[in-house]
Amino acid sequence: MKTDSIFYQLFQNFPHIFFELIGASSITGDAYKFISVEIKQTAFRIDGLFLPSLDLADQPIYFVEVQFQTDPRFYSRFFSEIFLYLRQYDVPNDWRGVVLYPQRSLDSGVPIQYRGLLLTEQVQRIYLDELDRKADNSVGISIVQLIVESETTAIASAQQLINKAGQQIDDATLRTKILELIETILIYKFPQMTRQELEAMFGFSELKQTRYYQDVREEAKQEALLAAIPRLLALGLTVEQVAEALDLTVEQVQQATSKQPLETEE
Repeated sequence: MKTDSIFYQLFQNFPHIFFELIGASSITGDAYKFISVEIKQTAFRIDGLFLPSLDLADQPIYFVEVQFQTDPRFYSRFFSEIFLYLRQYDVPNDWRGVVLYPQRSLDSGVPIQYRGLLLTEQVQRIYLDELDRKADNSVGISIVQLIVESETTAIASAQQLINKAGQQIDDATLRTKILELIETILIYKFPQMTRQELEAMFGFSELKQTRYYQDVREEAKQEALLAAIPRLLALGLTVEQVAEALDLTVEQVQQATSKQPLETEE
């Protein structure tokens, strides 16, 4: 499975799930933004960062790594990434490191040079297969558990999760996103099955035929196009060129420009 991309989608769309995993309040996710960062002048890329809002300097930065294979040098690389980031960006916040393993056996162990970071509880290791499997688990925790579910039980677990999402999630847009994420996990987990087979098995196709789903998809597509406008203009394209490239009208591009200021890089 392409676990990195799945967790990226998961944390970007549902940041509260991460804070549930580490034992914090899910509400904490409202104050954080999840991003992936490449550190300049090195070959390091951090899987993900949870950055607190700029006005919350007392809240820590969370460095997140998804480690689904054994790597004896993982911790030396992980801590190097963290300290290079702190040096490069010079942020005032404290930090925490969180490593997600599918099972404990893949953890090669923290080298003695870094043992002090564990003693201060600055680093947290989570073994996903050891998470409590309780009926009252949240939808978010259940999604994470589905990622490491065995193929023999994944089908039944996915069906239960779909039912749970329908019962616990009132927001129709959020339910649709969760359903799509479950579908993505199953596609990676069962590569021999076609998307049509999975949709028929779990009822995804029925949902996708509804007017609401089509409207949500069209709205999401339109928002993605509008979000791309400032970057294209910043690259030097004219309003007319952007409109043609995105298949929008000049008026739509001009309206989006007036509502959303161009991003600048420092």
